[in-house]
Amino acid sequence: MEYMSQEGYDKLVAELHQLESVELPQVREAIAEARDKGDLSENFEYHAAKREQARLLSRIRFKQRVLENARVIDTRLLSGDGVQLLSRVEMTNLANGNRMCYTLVSPHEANIREGKISVKSPIAQALMGKKTGDEVAVRVPAGTLTLRIDSIE
Repeated sequence: MEYMSQEGYDKLVAELHQLESVELPQVREAIAEARDKGDLSENFEYHAAKREQARLLSRIRFKQRVLENARVIDTRLLSGDGVQLLSRVEMTNLANGNRMCYTLVSPHEANIREGKISVKSPIAQALMGKKTGDEVAVRVPAGTLTLRIDSIE
């Protein structure tokens, strides 16, 4: 089961719709055009279009499986006393004083540019269940970070 926000669910539905209604018909059209050009055994365009179709069908099946197992979390029912899925956590790196803010989301919604990290990431795993003021040591590829949780929303 995959827990996610309503925003992440809607985004996934939109991506699936785009793949099924726009990209897949374009690839099928490219296959038909390439087929009309003659001998398929030596037709690079045909084989490239078939590979693209297989890639798209694989992505469509993956997104369908994710949506079948998705459960949208009502953020109004979440408590703000501990770090959990969909929590927005402000913290300070005690080694250098840098402040950072992340929202913990499902792996399918993770986007570091938007400040969303996967609950399966090392930082999120270390933060889960912690409270404001707690200090957490996190093992990351660059070493160990010591973080202090400043606030949880």
